[in-house]
Order: sequence, then C-alpha cells, then structure tokens
Amino acid sequence: MSVDLAPAGEAHGSAGRSKQALRLGFNTRVSFIGGPGGAARGLRDGIELFKAAERLGYQSGWAYQRHFDNYLSSPLPFFAAAGQHTERITLGSAVIPMRYQDPVLLAEAAGTTDLLIGGRLNLALSSGRAGFERAFGFDKVDAREEGQRRLERFLAGVAGDTVHTVEDPDEAMIAAGTELKVTPHSEGLRDRIWYGSGHIASATQAAARRLRLITGTILHSVDPELSFPEYQARLIAAYRAAWPGPDEAPPVAVSASVLPATTPELRDKYAAYERQRSAQGPAASRPAGALKHTIGAALPPGMLMSPVFHGSSDAVAEAVAQDPGIAAADELVLFLPPAFTLRENVRLLSDVAGTVGPALGWRPSR
Repeated sequence: MSVDLAPAGEAHGSAGRSKQALRLGFNTRVSFIGGPGGAARGLRDGIELFKAAERLGYQSGWAYQRHFDNYLSSPLPFFAAAGQHTERITLGSAVIPMRYQDPVLLAEAAGTTDLLIGGRLNLALSSGRAGFERAFGFDKVDAREEGQRRLERFLAGVAGDTVHTVEDPDEAMIAAGTELKVTPHSEGLRDRIWYGSGHIASATQAAARRLRLITGTILHSVDPELSFPEYQARLIAAYRAAWPGPDEAPPVAVSASVLPATTPELRDKYAAYERQRSAQGPAASRPAGALKHTIGAALPPGMLMSPVFHGSSDAVAEAVAQDPGIAAADELVLFLPPAFTLRENVRLLSDVAGTVGPALGWRPSR
C-alpha cells in the first residue's frame, strides 16, 4: 500500500496525542552482503547507525532477529557491543521468536547485557512463526503453544523467580532444596520486556502478563472491512483496556515506513522502494546474498502490510499525523528498508529528525 503525497502547507497536529509524549526510534535488521568480510562490515555499520541515531536525539534503537540469513541473528551480543559506544539510547530487540530460544540461557544473556549497558535493554518477544524446527534439532510442534511455554519460563528467569528446585543432591552436586535462580539478575529488566503483537488476541494476552506492547508492519486476523491503521488503533485500544492496573498501561510503540524525501533523487528512490514492496511484500529490499523467499505481495487472508509513507516531508508528516494507528501510540519506530546502506539510513534518520519528527511534536534527547 502506498501513501504517495503531494506537498501540504498546513500545520501538522499530533492527532490527539501529547506532543511531549512522543518518542522516536528506528528498527534495523543489521543487514550485510554475502562474501568475505560482509558480516563483519555489516555489524560495524550497525553500531555506527546506533551512534548516529543517538547523536540525532533518537530515544530508541531496535534490531530484528532473523536466523540463517544475511541479517542479525544474535541481538544480545550486538547490543552489548553497541552499548559500549552509546550512552542514552535504549537498545531493543523487535522481535526475538521464543519458540527457538532456550529460556534460561536467554534470561542469563539478557541480564548480563542489561547490566553491561546500564539498564538500557528492551526485549520485544513473540511466539515466532513455524519453519525452522528441524534446523534447530527438534520435531515440529505447535508454534504458539511452544513459544508461550518458553516465554513463561523466560519471564520467571528475568524476574528473579525460582526456575528450579534441586530435589536430589546428586542432580547437580548441590544440596537438596536449593532454589536455582537466573544470574546475573538485573533489577528492572522484567518491566522492560515487550511483546511483538500482530493481532488483538495476542495484545490483550500481553497486557494480562504486564508486558509492554510493540506492533510491527504486518497485522494478522484483521477484519476485512478494516484498514491497517484502523485495526492497529483498535489493537492498541484493546491492549490498554485489558491492562490489569492499578497503574495505567505503559507506552505503546508502533513500527512504520516513513520516508520523507528532501531531494528529487530521494523521492524517486523511496517511490521505487514502495513499488518493490508492493510487488514483493515482506521479501522486498534484500541485501545481496540474502535468502530468496517464496512469500510475496499476496498475503494470506486476514493479513495486512503497513503502508509506506513517502513523498515531500510536509506531506509525509501530515499523513503520519492523521494515521489513527500511529496517533494512538506513544513511540514511532521507523522501519528501515533492509537493503539500505549505512549512509542511506543515516540520511533517512536525519531527515525524519529534522522534518517529520518536529511536526509531530517530537523533541530529541540530549
């Protein structure tokens, strides 16, 4: 879906959202090209991207986990490294599919990483889609059931709860009755665990677990009469209504493709990206050497892909402000096209920070 816009001269509001509340972030796949040195260069460029975003005042940076491809496959070591080159920006995964994770090992790695980067880690998790069971060495199981089982155990680990009580002293050469807890424990990390939701049912379940909410660029189980922005707004409203309290639900983040063109060349480039995304769907914008995917623009019934906001800076800001799904959120996370280079991504972040962000009431962190 394209939102190709002509320039607009009117002032832009925040569609009912407090301007001071808006946070601005980005989501990168930390892509790399195939061949010798490609992965190392991509990881270094990823760190440079986080550094540049912090200089521009972005509040958050997120990275997607993707296995067996030319993208970041292990976010926590990357965040530990990026955290040594930054001071303020939060570092988050969006998302880690729990069905392929050992929950205790992930809780250990998360606690270690969070302590190393000064409590700036945000982990967005999901059940994950099926497909890699045999690659990970186990038989196919129900994707959601297995993901949710592992998620519960992970949450207990990062919360500092007992994950196992030793019953037999021969079990681990530890006294019977010893309660095993994940170490190191990072205080406050449990409150920074998010759930990557694509439909209302998972959003309300996330609220019941007191998990933060982030939505992606694909939504599921959508009423055919609703648009992507309309369903996204309903999803956020359902999440807030389901929050158990007594406190209010925490801030909600949404991902969106926001591409303001500040030159004619950029306008052509962003329009070409939108055309590719319309033709190839989620498989669009792959770095050289990446796996070829069979999914295309024809998504299964009930699934919708987010629009691409591209055109002049003023027109993009106007359209984003009028989007009900984005207006309902507290944080706008820019989805960066995976095949964009470091230079192209920094230019995009800079242009958004200088045009669209201020028009929406965003203020940079300094």
